[in-house]
Amino acid sequence: MKQIDRNGIKSYQDNAQDKLLRRLYTSYAGRMLLKPLVQPVVSKLAGKFLSTKLSCFLIQPFIRANSIDMNDFVKTAYCSYNEFFTRRIRPGARTVCGDADTLISPCDCYASAYEIADDQTFDIKHTKYTVRSLLRSNKLANRFQGGWALILRLTVSDYHRYAYAVSGTQSKIYRIPGKLHTVNPIAGDYYPIYKENAREYTVIRSPQFGDVVQMEVGALMVGKIVNHQGSGTVTRGEEKGYFEFGGSTIVLLLQKERSAIRDDLLANTAAGYETQLRLGDMIGTSVRYMQVHDLS
Repeated sequence: MKQIDRNGIKSYQDNAQDKLLRRLYTSYAGRMLLKPLVQPVVSKLAGKFLSTKLSCFLIQPFIRANSIDMNDFVKTAYCSYNEFFTRRIRPGARTVCGDADTLISPCDCYASAYEIADDQTFDIKHTKYTVRSLLRSNKLANRFQGGWALILRLTVSDYHRYAYAVSGTQSKIYRIPGKLHTVNPIAGDYYPIYKENAREYTVIRSPQFGDVVQMEVGALMVGKIVNHQGSGTVTRGEEKGYFEFGGSTIVLLLQKERSAIRDDLLANTAAGYETQLRLGDMIGTSVRYMQVHDLS
């Protein structure tokens, strides 16, 4: 995967997980081996084990293997691997940029931005997705015609708590069941990822950005997407929930002519690079902000 970090340094990451998945997904035997592993019952059993004291032996090897800087996190003695995986960030380690007219990244991630074309499709790592298949609602999908789809991919070493990207009033949480399946891009060559992954989303009605969909997508070995509240008033930067163990993805859908996305994010995506972001980083601004400040 081609990536650009927060210092503007380009790299190509092909870690052990990527290599293993490539072997599994590019062979018939590998795909047959994966088939039972992506069933929800297996994910739930793994999740239960990772929530027990017995799983603590996995913590230190994981920290070393992924070079995680634990200085960013609250110091505590973890009672399970999942407790470590959903660890809380140290106060001050993440900054929420700007004001209510600033669209922020809801998570630590590698981000890509795609315009939602007239045919309602967009590409993620050589795989086509439709807004309709994400939402399973033609009526809701039509609201985002001509807008933006932001794909925010968390790696296993990222901070797995996430926040609201905008302020406003959110709808109830819509849950779409499905077979849990890896969101690693290599999977896209053989499986329609978002059609198989369990996911949850809410529609946030924002005075600054109009209607915004914020969707959480589960992945292989994720037993749970945990969102804290249902409908009501929410504030950008406020914690929305967390993922238990596994790589995961957040999707933001934005309406046409309501937001302006960062130029570098758009340029990097067009060049085939994901852009590294942290929770609270600016993704873009509202069109209202652009008009008031005459930035054209």
